[in-house]
Amino acid sequence: MRSRSRSIASVSPSVERSPRTSRALSWWPVATDEASRAETSPRRVGHKGAAHLVQGNTPASFDAALAHGVDMIEFDVLSERADGSGPLLVAHDYEDMGSRTPLTLAQALDYLAGDAFAGIEFDLDVKLPGYELQVVEALRNVGLAERTLLSGMYADSLARVRAIEPSLRLGWSVPRVRRDYTSHMLTVVPALAALTGYRALLPRRAREALRTGAVDAIMAHWRVVTPALVRAVAGEGGELYVWTVDDAQRIAKLTEMGVSGIITNDPRLFADAVSPAR
Repeated sequence: MRSRSRSIASVSPSVERSPRTSRALSWWPVATDEASRAETSPRRVGHKGAAHLVQGNTPASFDAALAHGVDMIEFDVLSERADGSGPLLVAHDYEDMGSRTPLTLAQALDYLAGDAFAGIEFDLDVKLPGYELQVVEALRNVGLAERTLLSGMYADSLARVRAIEPSLRLGWSVPRVRRDYTSHMLTVVPALAALTGYRALLPRRAREALRTGAVDAIMAHWRVVTPALVRAVAGEGGELYVWTVDDAQRIAKLTEMGVSGIITNDPRLFADAVSPAR
């Protein structure tokens, strides 16, 4: 398997910003001051569709997300085999894949290319390197490349996509973890300590990745989002999507911070979100 050690910030600075970047961002206003932030709502993104309402990464979940007013649907793609040589399936991880009969990527894209989803954009999360070029070709085949943000955690994977499809919007997912270590008693203390240092470094790394054109968006876990990160991303004309936020008060707080999009398993929370007192 290819090396995964290189960080996104090490992508060559000679990479030019995508010629479509300014157009890709034109549909979402970047908040530059407190007044504009108060008037700007983040994009509502359904994680795996609406995974807390219906089994995620399924047509029923996509339908549920649509019914609850999302602007974008996030879904995941894995190769059936870890080396990237197998069929492409819509699943969050291999445990999920083995627990049911998942859609093929082609089936999912055909469904989402239907008229019902004509006003929706997509965040297609490529979970591992090795099959990203097949994903790009699949998007081209159904005409969804223009409405899709392709995201992932691996720099080399994103760089390969940029090389063959410069107009496709790319999102760098951070931090690169397999599970939430802050949710386990034995790992929570060291995990939170590590996150403190990571939060301090992330604005600079995000700024560099956006400035060099390596990516167009930062997809950040809510624990690493800070005002400094919001300013850094906005300053480079990028987008900041926050995952995975399943709390209405946290959604309200992130909205006030001026993030570009919020990803949740339960799109009903957007209606429940109440701005915290200033």
